[in-house]
Amino acid sequence: MIRLGGHGLPVSSDDPEAFAKAHKAFGYSAAYVPEVSINDTARLAAIEKAFAAQDVMLAEIGIWRNLVSPEDTVRKAHLDYAIERLAIAEAVGAKCAVSYIGSFKAGTDYASVAENFGPRAFDACVETARLIIDAVKPRRANFALEMMQYSLPDSVDSYVDLIRAVDRPAFGAHLDPVNLIMTPRVYWNNGALIRECFEKLGDRLLSCHAKDIALRTQAALHFDEVQIGDGMLDYGTYLRELDRMPREVPLLLEHLDGPEYAAGRDRIFAAGDAAGVRFHGRD
Repeated sequence: MIRLGGHGLPVSSDDPEAFAKAHKAFGYSAAYVPEVSINDTARLAAIEKAFAAQDVMLAEIGIWRNLVSPEDTVRKAHLDYAIERLAIAEAVGAKCAVSYIGSFKAGTDYASVAENFGPRAFDACVETARLIIDAVKPRRANFALEMMQYSLPDSVDSYVDLIRAVDRPAFGAHLDPVNLIMTPRVYWNNGALIRECFEKLGDRLLSCHAKDIALRTQAALHFDEVQIGDGMLDYGTYLRELDRMPREVPLLLEHLDGPEYAAGRDRIFAAGDAAGVRFHGRD
């Protein structure tokens, strides 16, 4: 069965027990790690205990910083933040801490420049992943990079190469297939892309994102991120591939406004019903 999670909960309390119960009541069986400091040992323990009690998997904690910024002070600060986030994931027993690698363009998060795709960029990905992992030495959590259009890894094969080069058991894969749809050819046959992702990365896959994508008919190629079901992502294939996994890999909704999460949840559940797959915790 698939574990679905996301945001959009109708609860304002930051109490771990209340927050975990809200996830279960909303129909989620996976979660983003709640905000917490690595120094707050009591809250870290309370988060792990509360979510375990509700059988809600702590799936991932986001980093989302430019980890290869050419500005030394910025890069150092962001790497320190990434190390802390991986340490938090380890402390609460989450599956992974995830980030994009960033950009060689100063003052940006992930702006696309030519330097982001060459040998120097690949080496920077390897060195950065090793630095973060070696600083924490996690036994439960993993570090992962989200595949992006704007920087490495920008394809399934580039991620396979990166996993080999990093050569750390705690370096895994994160999947958001929408980020890999970059041409109309792939857009109209994205089920093949999804199957390739699971075939080549499945044994290292940690966590997945759920969103959708629509191709617009304009003179310049243009894609929009849209609500689940309003685009062309092959959710039948996506959910069946997740369901076939020999271990639980959570699926997390993202980038929606508050009330949209309930609609996204229901559309995922409907897609699962149509695909013949079941979700953890759903009657």
